[in-house]
Amino acid sequence: MASPRNSDGEKESRRILDRVARESDAGGGAFVRRKAGEMADHLGAADVDKSDRIEHIGTRIGRILGFVLTIGLILWLVNFLVRGG
Repeated sequence: MASPRNSDGEKESRRILDRVARESDAGGGAFVRRKAGEMADHLGAADVDKSDRIEHIGTRIGRILGFVLTIGLILWLVNFLVRGG
């Protein structure tokens, strides 16, 4: 006969396995979509107080410039490495 403690452990295990199965059914596309949404929110300054218009615009400009600069530096590095430096 199974003890109540073992039954609770089985229920918890099944709950965890069901959650993992749901998340894996969504596939890699869900992960990419979620991360793209997080990045769009970050660049769009979704976490900044919207009532302060200047802070909101300044944060958006700074984050977008930082992103563009990062992409530019990565492209420059790849180009530098491919050409043999």
